[in-house]
Amino acid sequence: MEPQPYGYLIAAVIFFVGTVCALTRLRGGILGFISLYFGNNINELPGFVLLFLIANTGLDPLQDMSTAIGQIAVGLTLLTGIGLIIIVHRATRTAPVIAQTFDQIGPEWREHHRGTIPAFQPAALLGPLFRRRGDVERIGNLSYGDAGRYNLLDVYRHRSKPDNCPVFIHFHAGGFTGGAKNSQALPLLYALASQGWLCISANYRLGRATAYPNALIDAKKVICWVRDHAEAYGADADAIFVAGGSAGGQMALAAACTAHDPHFQPGFESADTSVAAAIAFYGYYGWPLPPFPPDAPPLFVLHGDLDTVVPVEDARAFVAKAQRESKNPVLYAELPGAHHNFDLFHSIRSEAVIDGVKAFTTWVLANRERIPTGTAPLKSVSFL
Repeated sequence: MEPQPYGYLIAAVIFFVGTVCALTRLRGGILGFISLYFGNNINELPGFVLLFLIANTGLDPLQDMSTAIGQIAVGLTLLTGIGLIIIVHRATRTAPVIAQTFDQIGPEWREHHRGTIPAFQPAALLGPLFRRRGDVERIGNLSYGDAGRYNLLDVYRHRSKPDNCPVFIHFHAGGFTGGAKNSQALPLLYALASQGWLCISANYRLGRATAYPNALIDAKKVICWVRDHAEAYGADADAIFVAGGSAGGQMALAAACTAHDPHFQPGFESADTSVAAAIAFYGYYGWPLPPFPPDAPPLFVLHGDLDTVVPVEDARAFVAKAQRESKNPVLYAELPGAHHNFDLFHSIRSEAVIDGVKAFTTWVLANRERIPTGTAPLKSVSFL
């Protein structure tokens, strides 16, 4: 009996299923699990998958391809390759979507950001590799509260230790039940720190039942820590941005919307917990977001239209509400083909998002004295 290339077939099936999950929005059950973890990785690392498929095909003798199993495997590999091309095309649409979103606040943002956002950056080829940068130092596990390891933060800054640095605080994802400060958004944190930002990535107390007030209190403690240590780390205490992914995105928005609220500042009620702006990546917009104040700072919401964890409809509903009630810009970029956790690696999409964050923060800093208030809310841009 002629030997069959079952190993080749198994690999072909695995990557075919993962690619299908990356191309579609599957929720619940085993397919939802595959879509979240495996499908998302393929969605952000299509080049690495393509190289593996080529190598996997090349390792099998030509005679194996003539067998029934070999032909099925080749067919699946070709279909996967076509799917990867579609994935890459969708990812290259991220930059123009973000650029058109920013055009709502006027063309001046382009003056500070080379006129546009590139659809492709060479760093996208790095994938999960080299997320750290040699010109950035990380100072780990600094305590900002009394909750042990849940109240630790890491500082990322340029090794030249510049002064008057804008501050970027990031809160990790994890559904308020897991996650860690040193595992997410590393390409973004290192990119900003390399350009002179002081970046903070913080743990916080976990537990769905106690997320409010505990997690929000911790977020505001981090803001206070930055102001208390601004001189030591060269931070600009008037240029603090908060951001996060998923549950961390909700925390960032909640912190921005509750500045000086004594209910969430026990023991430090008089502390200044205001921020310049907030950014939410694939945020969670369910329970229990606090009321949205009309004087909330500018917000930038990014969400994937194929998110299988937090439906894109939730992000649209939150943005619509925020735009109705806020006097300041509420920008919404709906990313074509993006799933949850799209900022874990260097990728075409994540590099465009990094550029988008730079453009948004640059615009906020340049307009701190004249960011519009009391004007009609901006409309979102949707690309469906």
